[in-house]
Amino acid sequence: MAGDINRVVLVGRLTRDAELSYTNTGFALTKFSIAINRRKKSGDQWVDEANFFDVVIWGKRGEALNQYLTRGQQIAVEGELRQERWEKDGMKRSKVSIEATNIQLLGGRNSERPPSSGGDNQSQPSQQNQSSNAQPFDSYSGGGSFEDDIPF
Repeated sequence: MAGDINRVVLVGRLTRDAELSYTNTGFALTKFSIAINRRKKSGDQWVDEANFFDVVIWGKRGEALNQYLTRGQQIAVEGELRQERWEKDGMKRSKVSIEATNIQLLGGRNSERPPSSGGDNQSQPSQQNQSSNAQPFDSYSGGGSFEDDIPF
């Protein structure tokens, strides 16, 4: 039997500055939230819908990145989905968040670009090739555009 897969990769912008805290044993914990826009069709027009995700990164990587994780910064997050479960006032509750294993700083509000976090030393594209106002992809490679909602 094959093992289960739990991987997620997201690119979005921070909704607030990251918060660095420490566990009772002194281990660093950095938390932040990102917003990711999704285009969907509403009636005859396309509209943007924001989706918000909480992200946690543990240890020295989070400590080092904390100063760069500021509101509006565009980042790529790779990690795993984690479900927290608890009970409050007799009601069972749960929340899904992303436990990050790799974070790439992509550009955004600041003109400076600090080095990325991660195990590999991949070169990053130049800032002039990145657009913080990138338009969503509305056409296929044939050049025409899709006006209808595709069911898959």
